[in-house]
Amino acid sequence: MMYELMIRSNFAAAHQLREIGGSCEQLHGHTWKVEVFLQGEELEEKGILMDFRKVKSIVKKRINKLDHHYLNDVLEGMNPTTENLARYLFEKLEESICSEG
Repeated sequence: MMYELMIRSNFAAAHQLREIGGSCEQLHGHTWKVEVFLQGEELEEKGILMDFRKVKSIVKKRINKLDHHYLNDVLEGMNPTTENLARYLFEKLEESICSEG
């Protein structure tokens, strides 16, 4: 059996896409929606996949580093596309969640 835990969040941030052409190269902002899914085949002793409060706190800390910021600066050297932002968040959250155990 596969167990799943999901956290939803959102944040507001601005960015300018590079080498895309058109109006997206101008400074503009979005309200970004984030959904984080954790899956596992086994539950902890307490009957949980992972402490929901802990996961929610990790996600909130990471999202707060993006909220009301200029993503071109945060993503350092990456074109701040939706896809690159998703990869950035995945890598940062994976690192934080795995280190929390």
